[in-house]
Amino acid sequence: MTQPPNQPPQGGYGAPQDQPPQGGFGAPQPPAGAPQTPPAQEGFGAPQTPSAPGGFGAPQTPPAQGGFGAPPPPAGPPQQPQPGYGYPQQPGPYGAAQGGPYGYPQQPQQPGPYAAPQAGYGHPQQPPYPTAPGGPVAGGQGNRRKTALIIGAAVAALLVIGGTVYAVTAGDGDEGRKKPVAQQSDDPKHSATGSPSASAAGADPDNLNGGRQAGEAKVLWYKPAPDAPASGADAPGMWISGDTAVKAAYKQVFAFNTGDGENAWGPVDFPQKICSVTPQQSADGKVVVAYMNGGSDRAKCNQLQQIDLATGEKGWSGEVADGGLFDSALSVELTVSGKTLMVGRSQSGTAYDIGTGKKLYDKKKYGAACFPTAFAGGTNRLIQVASCGAGTGTEHEEIQELDPATGKVRWTQQVKKGWEVSRTYSVDPLVVYLTNRDKKAWNISTFTKDGKFRSEVKVNEKFSPRCGWAVLERELQGCQGVAVDADTLYLPTDSTISANEVVAISLATGKEKWRVKSPGDRPMAPVKVEGGKLIAYVQPSYDTGGQVVSVPVGGSSHKTTGLLQNPAGAADVENTFYDGIVDWVDGRFYISSGRLSGDDDSKEKLIMAFGD
Repeated sequence: MTQPPNQPPQGGYGAPQDQPPQGGFGAPQPPAGAPQTPPAQEGFGAPQTPSAPGGFGAPQTPPAQGGFGAPPPPAGPPQQPQPGYGYPQQPGPYGAAQGGPYGYPQQPQQPGPYAAPQAGYGHPQQPPYPTAPGGPVAGGQGNRRKTALIIGAAVAALLVIGGTVYAVTAGDGDEGRKKPVAQQSDDPKHSATGSPSASAAGADPDNLNGGRQAGEAKVLWYKPAPDAPASGADAPGMWISGDTAVKAAYKQVFAFNTGDGENAWGPVDFPQKICSVTPQQSADGKVVVAYMNGGSDRAKCNQLQQIDLATGEKGWSGEVADGGLFDSALSVELTVSGKTLMVGRSQSGTAYDIGTGKKLYDKKKYGAACFPTAFAGGTNRLIQVASCGAGTGTEHEEIQELDPATGKVRWTQQVKKGWEVSRTYSVDPLVVYLTNRDKKAWNISTFTKDGKFRSEVKVNEKFSPRCGWAVLERELQGCQGVAVDADTLYLPTDSTISANEVVAISLATGKEKWRVKSPGDRPMAPVKVEGGKLIAYVQPSYDTGGQVVSVPVGGSSHKTTGLLQNPAGAADVENTFYDGIVDWVDGRFYISSGRLSGDDDSKEKLIMAFGD
């Protein structure tokens, strides 16, 4: 995701910024010129009759200040964020859905939070980024500190990987457009100014393991953040590949041995700042990094570079060409599906072979003025969302599954007028989050393998997954703190600094199967499902380290079992990772910054690893 240029945060690292624009961080925007109207008065999506207070249509209490999903400080002088899992969040403008967007008969429901004016269950919370020069940017503004849950790239097959699809139309037959060309680049194995130092194995200069108690894991290693501008810099992605942990930050990609933190290779240097990465790696350990073509405010995020995670060697490179008037490469999103790299722009997409850089196909305008506007990818699935009929009176959106290798459409599902596909919680199986701006309503729907509507979530609860910040209209990728397996969706209930619950929801019925409370008094959120167990991360407090726990997903008993208790001596550092990215791989817990503050006095960390 491209981060626009921003002003230096006032008050130092983590100081909150100005009040966000009305409508909440990341409030999805309709396509330009696309008037929205309420759905028909019958069928799936018809308005419902409110019930007694506390039930269907009852207003909800906004979440408490300071935590995962909490609203920002009130207007006025900036306030220091309170401790909490995540960052101060803006409640979205959408209440629960008053019926779904697919036109199917709706099943009778129990009294629930539908039409709630505050952020309801499942509403993705937007992380507030600093403001771009000249005013607010679509998607919100502000600053954030504290640990926020972002699932590691290794688990993205269960989550979502797509993007604000603002794709590429560079292709054969397009005059004046340049497509990526496979070419070898220089081996980047050298050090750079401001790079994290390769400290000796076991070195702990900050004494984070000091006073470690019985039963506590230890900090295996950690690295300081590289130099960054005073206004901050993006540090997207974290890939655990074999015995190597790889991390992008500002203008470099670093690699460390997972066991002792010694430099594995690199760093790989780029001439300008990194603006987007593939959240997943390919099956053979390749990723693609996008970086800016210059340092000015008019620079574009259009330079692509493939990197081998095992060696750090650069593979093919190329440039993303501009499309039409409203289809530029100012911002691109990258996603991987099988051997296909999809590069997304605002109104189109171009697919490449991630191994060679060879162009595979374009996805452009089709049918009655349908423009591809977003993509999401999984291991062998590629989902496209298109905006259709703008300004014609037949405005609607369509969800399609594409063959990743050829781009051929496997199925199409039309979304009811007035509804927008804002997020995907999972690609395989497909779980989507939709919003209706006119109704201030939302909906979570699931689909079968062949694209047929399957169910909608019917749980009387407010959930708080954390979703990425959308530069333009939407961003399909980036919803974290949510996990999915073949038949169950796992979502965290809303919380700030106290215990919460993770609720297991049937994909077949949309109803609750079971729930489990966070151990202790700190909130937790899902990370992944593996080996028949849900892996979840419990946030640290000021004097207690974070915890990794497991919960059996089958059977009748669903209790948390501790897998790793991080040391109390590292709690302060663990709790200050800016836009934290976490992963659990082979019994080790990794956390890294998703954004650098640029504060030279903060002793900011780039990445840490915990283990026994």
